[in-house]
Amino acid sequence: MAIYTKEEARRVMEKALSFSTADTCVITMNGSESGNIRYARNTVSTAGHRSNQTLAVQSSFGKKSGTATIDEFDEASLAKVVKRAEELAKLSPENPEFMEPLGPQTYDEAKTYNESTASITPEYRAEVANSSIEPASRQEVTAAGFLNDSAGFNAMLNSKGLFAYNKSTDVSFTVTMRTNDGTGSGWVTRDINDVNKFDAVEASTVAIKKALLSREAKAIEPGKYTVILEPAASIGLLGNMFRSFDARTADEGRSFMSKEGGGTKIGEKIVDERVNIWSDPLHPEVPTATWDGSGQALKKMNWVENGVVKNLAYGRYWAKEKGVDPVPFPPNAIMGGGDASLEDLIKSTRKGILVTRLWYIRGVDPQTLLYTGLTRDGTFYIENGKIKHPVKNFRFNESPIIMLNNLETLGQQVRIDGNLVPYMKIRDFTFTSLSDAV
Repeated sequence: MAIYTKEEARRVMEKALSFSTADTCVITMNGSESGNIRYARNTVSTAGHRSNQTLAVQSSFGKKSGTATIDEFDEASLAKVVKRAEELAKLSPENPEFMEPLGPQTYDEAKTYNESTASITPEYRAEVANSSIEPASRQEVTAAGFLNDSAGFNAMLNSKGLFAYNKSTDVSFTVTMRTNDGTGSGWVTRDINDVNKFDAVEASTVAIKKALLSREAKAIEPGKYTVILEPAASIGLLGNMFRSFDARTADEGRSFMSKEGGGTKIGEKIVDERVNIWSDPLHPEVPTATWDGSGQALKKMNWVENGVVKNLAYGRYWAKEKGVDPVPFPPNAIMGGGDASLEDLIKSTRKGILVTRLWYIRGVDPQTLLYTGLTRDGTFYIENGKIKHPVKNFRFNESPIIMLNNLETLGQQVRIDGNLVPYMKIRDFTFTSLSDAV
C-alpha cells in the first residue's frame, strides 16, 4: 500500500531529514491508490489500478536550492536523494525570491477522507459502467465514460519544525451519450469525496435524456440571448475569474484585478450585489486539505461580498514586499446561490437558451477577462417556460465579469470540479456564430 499513516509518513521523512547538511530542508511525501474503468461504444475498453508513492527533498544553501525525488524509502535511498538535492542546490543560481521555510503551524482537521470511497472495488466500477451502457443500449444511444476513484495522502516536514499531513479520497466521473444516428449528444460530470453521494444511474439518465432531446438541432441566429447556464457551462468562465484573484499580477498591472493608474480593485464593486464568493476548506460538500504547498494554514476567506472585491491572494514573497500578511490562494471556490431549481429557471423564462456545457475556452483579453469558446452536448431553445427544441451549437464571446453584471437569477448550488456553483440565468449573453459540431 502506498498510503502511509501520519506516524508512518513522519518517521520516513524524519529519517530523510536526518541526512540533511543544508541550511534549510523541506521534505514532501505523497502516495495514492486509485482505480478506474473506461468504456466506449457501449463496451468496457480498459480497467486498472495504480499505486504510487513519492518523496521529494528541497535543500537550500542560502538562496540556492535544489530538488530531487525518489519512490523508494529505505535508508540508503533516503540518504541518496538528500545528497542529490544538496548537490543540485550547490550548482544552482540564487533565487532572489527565496523564502525560508515556515516554522510549526496549527491546522484544522480536514474532512477530505471517506472510508467507503477508499474501499471501492472493481465490481463497483463495473456496475457503474453497466449503469450507463445498459440503459443507453436500450434507447439506441452509445455511451462513452470514465470513472476514477482514489485514496491518498500528502505530508510535509521541514528543518524549521513544521509538520503537516492530510488524507483524502476522491471520485470523478464523466459520461458522453451520443444517439446512434449521430445527431444528439448529452454529457454529465460528477466529482465527490464521499462515494455514498454518487448515483451513477441518475447521472447516466441525465446524459441519455440530453442526448435524445438534442437530436436534429435547429439553427437560430447568433446574437445576445437570455441564457440558463448549468454549472458545467459556467465553471470554465468562473474558474478563470477565480484564478485572477492574485495580488501580484494585479499590482503589476497584468490582470483584471489591476486598477487603472495603479493598485488593485480591493474594495471595488465589480459584479452584481447578489454575488458572494468565498473559499472554505471545511465545507462539507467541497472539503479540501487545510494547508497549502508552502505549509500555510488554510481558513475560510471571503473574496467577493455583495459584489465587492474583499481580498486577493498574497504569496509569502509578495506579501513581504508589500508589508502585508500572506493570504493563501483559495483551495476551492464557493459561490452563493438561491432556491430555484433548473426546472424553476426554465419555467420563468419567456425566451432563452439552456446551455449544458462550454468547452474549448480560450482567452481573448486578460484585462477584461474576455473569453471565447463553444457550447456542447445539449443546447436548447426555451419559449414560454418550456424547452421547445434543440439548437445548433454556438461560439460565444463573453466575460464572467459582464456575465455576473447581467445576472437575473441565482439558482441552487451544484458541486463541479471541487467547487460549488449555482445554476444561473443571465441576460444578453453574446453568441457570435454557429457551429455544426454536435
